[in-house]
Amino acid sequence: MTMGKRIFDILFSIYLMAFLAPVIVVIVWKLWRKQGRPILFGQERMKTQTESFTLWKFRTMEPGSDDAFATGGDKAARVTPFGAWLRARRLDEIPQLWNILRGDVSFVGPRPPLRRYVEMCPDIYAEVLKSRPGVTGLASLIYSPHEARVLSPCQTAAETDAIYVGTCIPRKAALDLLYQRNRTFWMDIKLISWTTAKFFPRRIRPMRKGKWV
Repeated sequence: MTMGKRIFDILFSIYLMAFLAPVIVVIVWKLWRKQGRPILFGQERMKTQTESFTLWKFRTMEPGSDDAFATGGDKAARVTPFGAWLRARRLDEIPQLWNILRGDVSFVGPRPPLRRYVEMCPDIYAEVLKSRPGVTGLASLIYSPHEARVLSPCQTAAETDAIYVGTCIPRKAALDLLYQRNRTFWMDIKLISWTTAKFFPRRIRPMRKGKWV
């Protein structure tokens, strides 16, 4: 990570924490009223092949024992109604501003993987994790909708695991490496703008090649 990218992460995360403070308060209050505690969900993710950290999100699912696996249809029944609403707008990821400020992740980069998949696909992640993981990125924006469709029919954690490892990881890695080879500051700004567009009504979102983001 360059010094300029790190300075941008620090300043922009502080700005967003202040700007989104009222939104955060409302989300916390609604989560407490609708779901109870805990409000936050922490999960081990990998910064490098050997270095882990706790990634924070607003809790969107009922507690379970299979959180070391990718999310597929086998977990769908655990997603709460308000959690589904937060996920659709990526508002569940607001607590990751703290991870950005700490330096665990950047705004833009490959999504930080679970330890399980780094150990299962060491050659792939040896290349992907040369970039600092991010809250959003090229693979997150382009491939994630397809990944959700591919994994949604899965009925067991084992089935989700097999499809995620065999299909999703290689395709996301190809996009992550494409970003790695071509990254610029303005590319990061564009990816951030496409991500934040999900917060707004469709009629006023920016468009990407003739399609709503």
